[in-house]
Amino acid sequence: MKQGGNMKQSENSMYSQQTLARAIFDDIAQLTRDGEGVTRESFGEGEEMAMRAIERHAIDMGLATERDRYQNLWMRLPNDNRSEAPVVIGSHLDSVPQGGNYDGLAGVVAGMLVLQRLREAPEVAPPVRVLALRGEESAWYGKAYTGSLALLGKLPAGALALRHRSGQGTLGEAMSRSGMDIDAIMQGEALVTPADIAAWLELHIEQGPVMVARGWPAAVVTGIRGNIRYTHVECIGETGHSGAVPRWLRHDAVLATADLLSRMDEHWRVLLQMGMDLVMTTGILSTPAQSHAVSVIPGNVGFSFEIRSQDADTLNRFHALMQEECKAVEKARGVRFEFGECLRTAPAQMDEGWIRCIEEAASLHGAPIERIPSGAGHDAAVFANAGVPAAMVFVRNEHGSHNVHEAMEDADFMAGVDLLYQALLHVPEGPRQAPQQPELVGV
Repeated sequence: MKQGGNMKQSENSMYSQQTLARAIFDDIAQLTRDGEGVTRESFGEGEEMAMRAIERHAIDMGLATERDRYQNLWMRLPNDNRSEAPVVIGSHLDSVPQGGNYDGLAGVVAGMLVLQRLREAPEVAPPVRVLALRGEESAWYGKAYTGSLALLGKLPAGALALRHRSGQGTLGEAMSRSGMDIDAIMQGEALVTPADIAAWLELHIEQGPVMVARGWPAAVVTGIRGNIRYTHVECIGETGHSGAVPRWLRHDAVLATADLLSRMDEHWRVLLQMGMDLVMTTGILSTPAQSHAVSVIPGNVGFSFEIRSQDADTLNRFHALMQEECKAVEKARGVRFEFGECLRTAPAQMDEGWIRCIEEAASLHGAPIERIPSGAGHDAAVFANAGVPAAMVFVRNEHGSHNVHEAMEDADFMAGVDLLYQALLHVPEGPRQAPQQPELVGV
């Protein structure tokens, strides 16, 4: 009878947390709504509104809150004063323009619910802190993880000069307006070191279709793809009259760019057949609007180029292939390619001990969990590559991400929260360090 009463109490508590989580999600969605989706610009107004809302909800939940000098929000249990390095649960609060509500936000709310569960007996788990990070999305300034990199003293000073996607203003200026200690960031001052964090745990929606297709409510992440990207490449040819210039005398920038991308697509196909992990994307491709005309041979094309892989050697190899093909197309078509800044993010492996811990937590409740790699980037990669043991739980999400149709089910989210909580009760013994990744070779 007593056991049944405890089970009912646990179910009621779960329902209460689910209701609370839904209220937080809806509140922040309403505050940052932009058309059908939400816009929480990195170091901008929407992100700050979300940060203040999370702070308010945390205080209502009885949590202690504090902003660091880089304007990240830390949350903890006020009655947990242990001095050892804590396990940090967190994610980011910014979004892409007119994106979905759960990308990043779900991970912060999950951490808050875990703290709430530990409120009466924090000693049953290691010390826990929850961290709401700034500036994870690359959509605004072309570089991902700017908040977590700054926190660890690893944001290159040159990144502060990156321009906003509108062309107006820089990352450094936006950080300064947000109240961040910009001088400390410029000097690479770390607010925390890897030794200050026992582990980094992050819940996140899956941003692809795999979990929906396979019917997995939650999964554990094995690794995170790194990337090499150019936000701007320019192919410069020669403008001419469409009827007056024969093919052999043309320097058509559109055909040259199409030739390059077709060659790279073929290399991609071959490398996939060889079993390599790789994706390639050109998400921006345009000719100058001021010279648009049916009768004009385009002399200029601007485009982006991004490659992602879980293996740094594969990234370097494909990047080198691109450089070779650019030279070949330049020679064949009488054009030239000019590259903007090359931005690199190293791949990251999740900690095997924590992966097993999450799997054991799932099996204790009779629900074996599957492993899955992450094609998208996450702040967990920054912590892992800094030497912090890191792990991630993915939650099923319909319609992908970075769009207004993100559709995470509350029950799936709560299943992910439960995995984090149960994993904390079965912490792997001994310190673990993420494996070092090979460096990404420059241009």
